[in-house]
Amino acid sequence: MLKNIVNSIDEKLSSFDAITLEEMSGIRLMNRIDTKFLVNVNQLPILLDMARKDYYVQEIGDLRKAFYRTLYYDTSEATMYTVHQNGRLNRQKIRIREYVESGLMFFEVKKKNNKGRTSKKRITVENEDVKSNQAAIDFLEEKSIYKMHEVDFRLRNSFFRITLVNREKSERLTIDFDINFENCVTGNKNTISKLCIVEVKQDGNAHSHFKDYLMSLRIKRRSVSKYCLGMVLTDPSIKYNRFKEKVRYIEKL
Repeated sequence: MLKNIVNSIDEKLSSFDAITLEEMSGIRLMNRIDTKFLVNVNQLPILLDMARKDYYVQEIGDLRKAFYRTLYYDTSEATMYTVHQNGRLNRQKIRIREYVESGLMFFEVKKKNNKGRTSKKRITVENEDVKSNQAAIDFLEEKSIYKMHEVDFRLRNSFFRITLVNREKSERLTIDFDINFENCVTGNKNTISKLCIVEVKQDGNAHSHFKDYLMSLRIKRRSVSKYCLGMVLTDPSIKYNRFKEKVRYIEKL
């Protein structure tokens, strides 16, 4: 089933005008407002059909969808997860993000404030061994409230990502699908093949054509953290009251 959908997605993407990674470098919205939507992957070809006239697709080499791997860090008490579960608006995540086809790997601190703004700081790393990387240790101490000795591997995930940019180059959006999780503590794994996470990224509240497409399909804004979702789906011991409704919604997609 997913293979057929992926073939359809590839066909739709082939009809887009492309934008290169180099051209994308000026469209990094590092201080932004993110709006997320949860979409059934079967609706993605329809959305791509709508978007073709208004958006470019990012192309790396000859690839129009990219494979990402992420390794999330947390404390032994899963403090970063718990802060989110408890509804705190000021929160942060620490992760390693690998852009597989590009051969790039970054150590990142991602923060969200109580006004909904997201900021991301990162440095390049050669591998996952950041605990013995003095530059990474110093970076974390400067950019995060957590120290390197307080955190460790917690969750891995991988997914395919499509990146679109509007013709005005003032908006970027990502579409993540075929999302896989592996818990570094429990060893449990989970795959959500029918879920697509669409994230519209803007510096302000400028008009978004893609939001119009979503509205036309009666898809409403619904936020989810991949880290928190992965934790809920792979660690039966954690509390997840805040995420129960979202998990039920995803199960019904």
